[in-house]
Amino acid sequence: MHTIEEHSTVIRATLPKRDATKKQEVFFNPTMSSNRNISILLLNSIPNKNMKIALPLAGSGIRGLRFLKELKKGKMDELYVNDKKENFVDVFKENLTLNNIIKTNRTFIHNEEASLFLLHRDGFDYIDIDPFGSPNPFLSAAIARVSRKGIIAITATDTAALTGTYPKVTKRKYWATSFKNHMMHETGLRILIRKVQMHGIQFDKAFTPIISYHKDHYFRVYFRSEKGKEKCDRLIRQHRFLLFCPKCLNYEVSTYNNNNNKKCSCRTTFESAGPLWAGKLLERKLIHKMARKNPFPEEQKFLELLNMESRIVTVGFHDLHAISKKYKTEPPKMSVALERLDGVRTHFSLNGVKCKKSMAEVIAGINISNNINH
Repeated sequence: MHTIEEHSTVIRATLPKRDATKKQEVFFNPTMSSNRNISILLLNSIPNKNMKIALPLAGSGIRGLRFLKELKKGKMDELYVNDKKENFVDVFKENLTLNNIIKTNRTFIHNEEASLFLLHRDGFDYIDIDPFGSPNPFLSAAIARVSRKGIIAITATDTAALTGTYPKVTKRKYWATSFKNHMMHETGLRILIRKVQMHGIQFDKAFTPIISYHKDHYFRVYFRSEKGKEKCDRLIRQHRFLLFCPKCLNYEVSTYNNNNNKKCSCRTTFESAGPLWAGKLLERKLIHKMARKNPFPEEQKFLELLNMESRIVTVGFHDLHAISKKYKTEPPKMSVALERLDGVRTHFSLNGVKCKKSMAEVIAGINISNNINH
């Protein structure tokens, strides 16, 4: 066991030798510090007050301890922390003492399987599902217990399943087909969003993403829950397919997959990913506020990138290096491409540009010959 400090909080936990594993005596993943930072910032940036908060997969309890210390006054009314590890209750109590936090009757510590923990309670205003791997086993219980106007935060670390490495797994776990190309992280995130939405729609609960992103080895989405058949229908109308041409790198959003073998303007048959969420990934006012009021210096560049990206709402992006490789030419400078294409950078790729222009307009804008090398 090690003493670990993360911002204002100190805990006793097991540090992994390499990647975090379930076998740790007390599960702690240091690379998820950013995940925890952004969750605190988001909760402090939304108007919700007196929230009943649940952490069903608390691990070491670091997120709960930080919530107790770093959430604004009046933001949280009750905190429920849970983990099925046998030693969790003792570990969390020890960590409360380490941080000079007096346990009150507004902090509840449980030792159950995560879904049972949720289903044994009445409901919550914020539920954070941060599992080791896929969130799938916990979605039904979380969706059943989130309150109206409440928020569910979902983490998925099974990125290989969402980014086309294992197509059969993607279909089985996420009911979709992904890409294995430069857009795989965006398509993976959008597939995850749709999967969560489909769970909610069954019960007339509409889950709209307010902040969603890919970072390091995981996907993260914050959903706002609303009740209503009409709201669910509006979500369904934004479930689409992304068509991609492997020859000229053109892409477009479609209501249908490409079973009818639709061809690109270059006469190549499109590949398709989806069904996936084709709506906004970021609520612009919220991400702007988060970037402006962020107390974590290590997150500032990433938040500013998301804030800039929220200006242009499109599905997919153009990758300058992929284009230059395909057309056998030197890639343009990012600053030049952004100006000529009236675009913004994307967090999905260091070389990616989001813009409203077609592939033909991109090629003309960055002065690349329109002759593809066959």
